Amino acid sequence: MKKLVVSIVLMLFFANINYAQRFAYVDTEYILSKIPVYKDALSKLDLYSSKWQKEIEDHYKTVERKFQEYQNEKVLLSDEMKKRREEEILNLEKTAKNLKKKYFGVGGELFKKREELIKPIQESIYDAIQQLATEGNYAVVFDTAGGATLLYTNIKYDKSDEILKKLGY
Repeated sequence: MKKLVVSIVLMLFFANINYAQRFAYVDTEYILSKIPVYKDALSKLDLYSSKWQKEIEDHYKTVERKFQEYQNEKVLLSDEMKKRREEEILNLEKTAKNLKKKYFGVGGELFKKREELIKPIQESIYDAIQQLATEGNYAVVFDTAGGATLLYTNIKYDKSDEILKKLGY
């Protein structure tokens, strides 16, 4: 009887080992930092952003200049001329705000460029992680980038370099 109980306990123990879930983690910031295409994409985004920011600043400088001119000439202008100048200044300011929204707003040009340049890289990383998880039979793959709250990680479970190999880097 004792052997039967020991046999059942051992069978349950080994059966439980076979069904134990496996975990791994990656650091997507580290992975991205090792991908030259990602660095190039960020540089392109910075160029677009700088160009658009300068265009917006130039519009605001025009608004400021027109406003100063208006302030200096205000006493000499008729009421109709004042009203026309004020409308012109408001329209220029509205144009500058619309440009800012067009380039940097939700769904703006910067967002679209980011989608175009960065999203394919992120998708390839995700696909590689998914492939690693399937091949390694991992139940969960954590990402330690962005302040994840993993209090302790053993380096042997860090699969970031394996992801880079899968991506060809």
